[in-house]
Amino acid sequence: MKLMPITIPTPPTLSGGVRVDLRSAHAGGQQILGPISFSIAPGASLALVGPSGVGKSTLLRVICGLHSDYDGSCERPERISTVFQEPTLLPWRSALDNLTLTTRIDAPNARQWLAQVGLSDHADLFPGQLSLGQQRRLALARAFAAAPDLLLMDEAFVSLDPQLANEMMRLFETLRAHHVTTTILVTHDPKEAARLCDRVLTLGGRPAQVQTTNLSKLTT
Repeated sequence: MKLMPITIPTPPTLSGGVRVDLRSAHAGGQQILGPISFSIAPGASLALVGPSGVGKSTLLRVICGLHSDYDGSCERPERISTVFQEPTLLPWRSALDNLTLTTRIDAPNARQWLAQVGLSDHADLFPGQLSLGQQRRLALARAFAAAPDLLLMDEAFVSLDPQLANEMMRLFETLRAHHVTTTILVTHDPKEAARLCDRVLTLGGRPAQVQTTNLSKLTT
């Protein structure tokens, strides 16, 4: 996959710090999360790791405002982009439209983003005509094109073969290096977490709490 050089400049100032102080969170009448507290400085990155079903995605949904059944506080910026396990693209719209309609950028800017993720020749194709890897790249381009203050990644590289997953992580690293934004990454893979983030929190137990904190990668 040949990628075009990134031309978007790094913003001169950073915003988008996060502060989470939860006492509990419930879903389906059951307590999923116990006391969890952490903060992330603007422009920093944090990985949430732990076994499947522990509550990582619930915590991410609390942070992005999609889950309201919790006790505590969550301070976050308003401008948020999310990349889920599934690309969640508009199936009836072209790749180009999937960028312009959701991020409000113009067509020339959208074409630039498509070029940056290796999809410059696929602007007029619909999501169903793209491979899973191409759909994931389009979803990643959409997330960054929105110029978020906070980027949330929920198992964004899961179900890909090792080579494609590595390719996607390289693309993420390149995009984030040129468009620094506060990032929270949910993953079950400790190696992925260590590679992509400054800091790692491990969730465990029922209800889930922070079990370990990797301070050796803390940069904030």
